[in-house]
Amino acid sequence: MVTSADPVVDADTTAIAEADLPWSELAGARVLVTGASGMIGSYACLALLAASERHGLGLHVDALARSADRAQAALGPAVDRADMDVVIGDVTALPDLEADVIVHAASAAQPGSHVADPVGTFRANVTGTLDLLELARKHPAQFRGMVFTSSAEVYGAQPETTDLIGESSYGGFDHLAPRASYAEGKRAGETACAAYAQQHDLPIRIARLGHIYGPGMSLADTRVQAEFARQIARGEDIVLNSDGSAVRTYTYVADAITGMLTILLRGDELAYNVADPAGLISIRELAETFTQVRPERGSALRFGPAVDPSIYQRAKMQGLDSSRLAALGWNPQVALTDGVARMIDSVSSRLATVGTDD
Repeated sequence: MVTSADPVVDADTTAIAEADLPWSELAGARVLVTGASGMIGSYACLALLAASERHGLGLHVDALARSADRAQAALGPAVDRADMDVVIGDVTALPDLEADVIVHAASAAQPGSHVADPVGTFRANVTGTLDLLELARKHPAQFRGMVFTSSAEVYGAQPETTDLIGESSYGGFDHLAPRASYAEGKRAGETACAAYAQQHDLPIRIARLGHIYGPGMSLADTRVQAEFARQIARGEDIVLNSDGSAVRTYTYVADAITGMLTILLRGDELAYNVADPAGLISIRELAETFTQVRPERGSALRFGPAVDPSIYQRAKMQGLDSSRLAALGWNPQVALTDGVARMIDSVSSRLATVGTDD
């Protein structure tokens, strides 16, 4: 049995491995997962290993991470498995590797990082993606597919009348904004995927993730879902620094990983949104959900003074239409209240272990 350092994660990855997917297409594959110390990358590694055991696939996973300590923390005992190698390196200076399948999840995801290191943010999504595509191009006979984890931010600012954003609905962009390095980097990475898919006939897919939450987010992550989980785990009030009216699609990480694997194994379009339609709520409603699922913590919702808006995504409406992915058979399994409860339990356990933020 595949085990991590977190029983909640173990239960999630076991459930992913039991999804109704054509797993046999991955039989004997060597899979490269970038960003393996992050939430998306680590879940992908563990889910693939669990699927390999469940379906007798004989997979081997190369988990690319920049920090051995963070990889150990994210992957737990799995780092010692014979069917996974943790490769320490940077996707912008790709080590000498071969891969039959690539899951590209390496990217700075926190808004503060986009402002503090815009060059690094841009390079991971552009240089890193191009190098991975070159890796695929060099071995076309053995290459089975790549999924690039993109973002809802590629859609830019949408009109206030927008309901749900489809895969061809692009809004306005300010490419010189302080944190444009992330959105523009994702857009350029997508263009690179499209170019290689067309010119070299490679099976490349793009997963545009909505707002993902769950175990595995860094305890120092500044995104609202991580902040809310920490505050509830500590028995603190949630403090909103806006009116909380911005609407996003919140999707539990296990459902997001199943969606990505569905795209990889069943997708016939270039790009797919990955978003739980039942998770379409405002930030204020999300905060209220966090306080309500664990009422014994005694946390309440309060509003604080406004903070610097330049580090935040300004789009008020960023709900994604996932009907294209649903047509492939994907159906989210974890309700928002259940996912939030799992995240709080996981964060509480981690905080009790480390005592301070990681």
